[in-house]
Amino acid sequence: MRDIQWLLQDFMIFSEGLAALIAVIMTFKKREKSLYSYFSIYLVFIFCCEMFGKFGVKYGPFPINLVFNYFVIPLEFIFFFWLYAYVSLQKKILFWSFTAVFLLAYIPNELYFLKNKYIFSFNYTFGSVLLMFLVVMEYYKQINSDRILEFAKNPMFYTNLGVTLFYIGTLPYWAFYLQIFEHKQVWNIYTLYFQISAIIMYLMFASSFIWGKQNYS
Repeated sequence: MRDIQWLLQDFMIFSEGLAALIAVIMTFKKREKSLYSYFSIYLVFIFCCEMFGKFGVKYGPFPINLVFNYFVIPLEFIFFFWLYAYVSLQKKILFWSFTAVFLLAYIPNELYFLKNKYIFSFNYTFGSVLLMFLVVMEYYKQINSDRILEFAKNPMFYTNLGVTLFYIGTLPYWAFYLQIFEHKQVWNIYTLYFQISAIIMYLMFASSFIWGKQNYS
């Protein structure tokens, strides 16, 4: 099981790099441009962070867990709040509200949840809950769209599917990580799901640039 997990871990990073490469190529190749194009920059950023976490951690001035908890993860969620609420749903107030609430959630995280691990990663869990609301709203928008039969041209169709499988599907994994870890077999299975869903998510992100039209909406 460990060998498979290590293999999938490496393939996760490979899928991130592949998605970033395809996104950059397709962004420059396609003539139509939109705010969705910034997704390619995000993918490059995430890939660089993962590469630093794997190979450059010993050269950093801060522990890698602090870098991810207080820099990378907040930027991940804020970006997706922007992509969903600001770009796709076109609800600017919702974007700023979710961003503010998410950042304020670091206060109870620092005061309580760092010491009390009933919820393993409170800020990640809370961000995933907020993202789940946006995912549902995006599904509702797509289902009620006049262009529902052209869903394959909608880049957010692929993005939403990937986010659903990974961020929403692994929400209990990071919320109750310590409790799940006590049941080793369940933990192993959920860890495999976490890794496989991450790979699928990045492949979906790449697909959104290959088959999706950035000026769809």
